[in-house]
Amino acid sequence: MLLLDTAALPPEHRVDAFRAAFGQASVPCRIEHLGPAGAVRTRMHLWHYGRANLFTTDSSGFRLLRTPRHVRMESPPVVALAVQSSGVGRFSQFGADRLVRPGELMVNDLAAPYAFAWSGSGGSRAFQVSHDQLGLPAGVVRGAAPRLAASPLHDLVRDHLLRMARDADRVAGDPGAAALGTATTELVRALLVSAGAPDGLVATVRAETLVTRVRAYVRAHLAEPALTPERVAAAHNVSVRQLYKALARAGVSLEQELIGQRLELARTELLSPVGRRRPIAATARACGFADPSHFTRRFRAAYGVTPREWQQQPGG
Repeated sequence: MLLLDTAALPPEHRVDAFRAAFGQASVPCRIEHLGPAGAVRTRMHLWHYGRANLFTTDSSGFRLLRTPRHVRMESPPVVALAVQSSGVGRFSQFGADRLVRPGELMVNDLAAPYAFAWSGSGGSRAFQVSHDQLGLPAGVVRGAAPRLAASPLHDLVRDHLLRMARDADRVAGDPGAAALGTATTELVRALLVSAGAPDGLVATVRAETLVTRVRAYVRAHLAEPALTPERVAAAHNVSVRQLYKALARAGVSLEQELIGQRLELARTELLSPVGRRRPIAATARACGFADPSHFTRRFRAAYGVTPREWQQQPGG
């Protein structure tokens, strides 16, 4: 959902509109714009995924300051895990300062004071989830903050958030959006535990979130035909037997999960401007299908039409 696009507003109204939109999407804080008021520009979106949400901002320079007074205002305790999509952010919390470069994650405990800024222009995609949903001690969240990049889950979670933001207009209205929010919360929990928790808790959460992490890993590698069970298991430091046992307990078939996600990717690609011009076999390969004939059979069985018929339908 688009919260704000300042391009549609007179310059004199942009600062107030920015503050109102940010207040709707996040927690109380002071906002300072790093430039003339008339030059403020931003696009903000907010999508709900069950009880969690995804808040994106692409904007000219600004500074956020959440003070102890703001913290005392009534607002639910929330943790935000954000990926810097463009520009360089400057983040300070719990006495630590850091730069957040494009492609890096940062965790912000919104129940505590903080400062965050970027100059020039920048962008951020933040997944916001309540403390009670996350189910982690505050010390684990605080301990993870400076060590996110060292976790082997960093890139997986970052890519998942970027894809959520890219597909949000299409996905957030789907009946499965709440379940996606729950799965993303599990990924965030696993990352924070990996980066900042005692070894005993790490092992427990890794076991609890294995299926969620496997599904995210599969989504990230759909286009690779050599995505075998052995490779998936090795990427998660479990045996193939352990992998299949965990998936079976969750009622998930790795083969059907992989085929289903590849078919969904292909269905979207076939209606894209590039996909409408590209040969069907090329789209099949781009979505991880080595055999175009097999792709056509599976596509028709899943959707009741051939890839060619789907590609040529009007109004895509």
